[in-house]
Amino acid sequence: MNAFYNKQGIGDVLLVQLQPENPNKTKVDLHGDVALLKDEADTLVGFNLFNASGYIDLQDETVQVTEDMVTAMQNALEKNGVDYTLEVDLSPKFVVGYVESKEKHPNADKLNICHVTVGTEQLQIVCGAPNVDQGQKVVVAKVGAVMPSGMVIKDAELRGVPSSGMICSAKELALPDAPQEKGILVLPEDAEVGSSFEVKA
Repeated sequence: MNAFYNKQGIGDVLLVQLQPENPNKTKVDLHGDVALLKDEADTLVGFNLFNASGYIDLQDETVQVTEDMVTAMQNALEKNGVDYTLEVDLSPKFVVGYVESKEKHPNADKLNICHVTVGTEQLQIVCGAPNVDQGQKVVVAKVGAVMPSGMVIKDAELRGVPSSGMICSAKELALPDAPQEKGILVLPEDAEVGSSFEVKA
């Protein structure tokens, strides 16, 4: 789940994305202050909550999806007669990863296929950074992460190779004094693999 709120830009509306993929066509089902967004298969892909500040204490920025926020959203849905239970993965989306292996992409000279451990799981990530290497500790944006630029990380296929997540540079993470040259952010040896990495949206 990703949630966005910009009162000055679009008014008092909370935009909630439940699926990482945006379908080509959506239909809208109105229930009071809630507009349900469904795809062609009638699957709920997101919803808009109008008069959102009357339901939830919101700041004018990317919303941090917490347990309290999900509870408030669930209560808002119920108050508007929507029978839907929100199931949300609250695990951190920016984490410390360890590059277990790196191999050249078979179809692209400047890309590498990296296998990165992020705690209890291992991800295959296609990376184009010139400085990525085996044995590094790095920042991984997992599928569902929202970058400071607003880009949402999705499962992808790059030149025929599946990629789940992104190994990040300091610039992509909008870190202060980030170098302008291309290259991922390499973390110190004592960084804890699988731990959350704080990113200011």
